[in-house]
Amino acid sequence: MNNLWRKNILLLLVLFLISCSNERQDLINVDEVSPWCIIGFDSLDRTPEQRIAMLNELGIKKYGFNRGKGDLSKMKDEFYLARENEIEIPSIFLWLNAKRDSVGKLSPSNQELLRNLGEIESKPAIWLSFSDNFFKDLDQEESVKLSMEMIHFVKAQADDLGCNLALYNHHGWFGNPHNQVEILERLNMDSITMVYNFHHAQEYVDEFPAIAQKIKPYLSYVNLNGVKKEGPQILTIGEGDHEYEMIRQLKDEGYHGPWGILGHIKTEDVEKVLKRNIEGLNKLNSKYKMEKG
Repeated sequence: MNNLWRKNILLLLVLFLISCSNERQDLINVDEVSPWCIIGFDSLDRTPEQRIAMLNELGIKKYGFNRGKGDLSKMKDEFYLARENEIEIPSIFLWLNAKRDSVGKLSPSNQELLRNLGEIESKPAIWLSFSDNFFKDLDQEESVKLSMEMIHFVKAQADDLGCNLALYNHHGWFGNPHNQVEILERLNMDSITMVYNFHHAQEYVDEFPAIAQKIKPYLSYVNLNGVKKEGPQILTIGEGDHEYEMIRQLKDEGYHGPWGILGHIKTEDVEKVLKRNIEGLNKLNSKYKMEKG
């Protein structure tokens, strides 16, 4: 009888602790978010050394690499500095433009980016996106087939480098999540995922519950932003009308991260922009906790 009593007390204690843990759970774990679009979007135009120092000061342990102004001469140095400071670079942006990139041949700049990746020990996921000029005058089927051909071409190089590949929603035809899901379904390759960006989601707000369900099986990253239907495109988290519910909808579908926050403003100190977004996330977390009681 005493043993049974003790077991019941332990069980109740465990259930109580689990309940308390759930009550303390945030909507987003702010300590785990990673900045995106902080290179080339910074009025102070920080060097790699200054950028790593800023991230250390903020306590941020990972960020995505976008090429900024197109200068890749310091890319390898930046990856080395990040590694030395125990900061992860989980992603790198590869932008394709039909004026310079085609099936079987990438632009000199994109070739340089991939060569650099071959000489870097850490292997970030390649976030791949297309300029809308690829799809000018093409119908839906032609656009899907061209996308698949380009993706197969880039995927082969990513595989040789040891990098994963993810499709990135920008503007235009390729930025439409329905089109990306169609591409992924037809590719039928589990190793290719999707990055969803709230700063390219304004026109899909009304149908986002259905989109969240549709994209969840493919998601590997979500970059957050304030969302208003009328814009602006770049808005501090917490100042929009829809981002809170969009995050909740993604979580209801079973997506729990990783999450990114944006710099993406050329005319401001990116440190201040990141701090505003972190503060915005904290406000959303407070709202979430109040709703949970």
